[in-house]
Amino acid sequence: MPVSPYSLDCFKTHRDLYNFLFACKQAFVNTSQIQLISISFSIPEVDPLAVLQTCVSPQERHFYFEKSGQQQALLAVGSVMQLELEGSDRFVQSRDFIQRLSQQITLVGDVDGPFAGAHFFCGFSFFAQSTAAGTAGSVLLPQWQVSRLGSQSTIVVNVLIDHRFDPQSQSTRIWQQIQAIQTATLDCDRWENNTIQSIHGVSSPEIFQTAVQQALQEIRDRKIAKIVLARAFDVVAATPFNLVASLHNLRRLYQDCYIFSSHQAQGVSAGQTFIGASPERLVTMQQHRLETDALAGSAPRGLTEAEDICLANQLLSSEKETHEHQLVIDFITQHMGNLGLQPKILTPRLLQLPNIQHLHTPITAEVPDAVHLLDILAELHPTPAVAGVPRELACRYIQQLEPFERSSYAAPIGWVDAQGNGEFAVGIRSAILQGRRARLFAGAGIVEGSNPDRELVEVQLKLQALLRALT
Repeated sequence: MPVSPYSLDCFKTHRDLYNFLFACKQAFVNTSQIQLISISFSIPEVDPLAVLQTCVSPQERHFYFEKSGQQQALLAVGSVMQLELEGSDRFVQSRDFIQRLSQQITLVGDVDGPFAGAHFFCGFSFFAQSTAAGTAGSVLLPQWQVSRLGSQSTIVVNVLIDHRFDPQSQSTRIWQQIQAIQTATLDCDRWENNTIQSIHGVSSPEIFQTAVQQALQEIRDRKIAKIVLARAFDVVAATPFNLVASLHNLRRLYQDCYIFSSHQAQGVSAGQTFIGASPERLVTMQQHRLETDALAGSAPRGLTEAEDICLANQLLSSEKETHEHQLVIDFITQHMGNLGLQPKILTPRLLQLPNIQHLHTPITAEVPDAVHLLDILAELHPTPAVAGVPRELACRYIQQLEPFERSSYAAPIGWVDAQGNGEFAVGIRSAILQGRRARLFAGAGIVEGSNPDRELVEVQLKLQALLRALT
């Protein structure tokens, strides 16, 4: 991936930007070779959520990904290139698409700033088969992105130079966009609480409990060791859901979670926004160092400090919960080994969220050049934390026992840069919004010793946490 000699100092004015883009267009005229240019600008700190509110229309494609507890957020808008995925080799398709474009992109500007350069934003469905709800996933190279890491912010503009490109109009558009982004502030004053008019389970509590009982029978028959069963609720509000307000609520309430939003502008999912607050990291890759998490086994939080400590101790000592957690650890280490990686299992701990707490074990590994982040995703998804053991059989049972399509629920969502760094969360504690309507998802892990009544309560607890943020 070439780096242009043009530095940040070359883009102090609109005229500087125009001259550069004009030169790029002239190079295309002379060679007929299409160019992909990624221009990075360091700017004073800005909140990407404020940019989403002030600079992005509801009809535009966008992708939002935040870890508020670490003061890190990314917003991508528009599409320079996008790949719609089909079939069981979708992660290979994604990897090849990203690697091919990365070799063609020329980096310009402040290329050493945080989140500088081209990033690819990826969302997948849980199952590889396309459904009426959409494709098996997509990879997006946006028109522009804005990021924040601590007190530093970066704007990246991706430009396709071809016969249609007009340097004058495009340089004006880009320069105006940069000015608008830098003045964006979050306006919470006009937000009003929404009223929920109806909530209907896609299936009844009794059907869910019957599915749990069927799963327990399969476990007793030693066909499976674990399965994750989810419920879905259809919600209708008095007015359209306020996406930015919902994301702001989620990041305020769940600072240890990944806050995400992916809005589709075209295709069968046009107008839908996948939103959530996931406590579960699937994988992070930075400079060939991989980090992932085993997150399984849950308990509610206590109403008092003493009750909270008691519930935490019960979770740590529960044979059922620790068995469920160990299944995830064993799966991750085995599948990392399939790629030739040597996982290091760190000390188990608790991940405590406002309404629920989980058993949590970080796992790390060093990754060679030959293994791409998307190769690791292909090996790990879906983990037993969202599917079961053995994986293939558990997935078949899920399709039989859940009376709805999972769509993007519990699937990988995140980003990859041109160097192969990236981060993906598991899309749990999530919902699909469209106007006044929303479909909310939450699941529970079923293992030997599970109780249908308790699993129903756990799912209700997770759903309420998300519903609270949407209203």
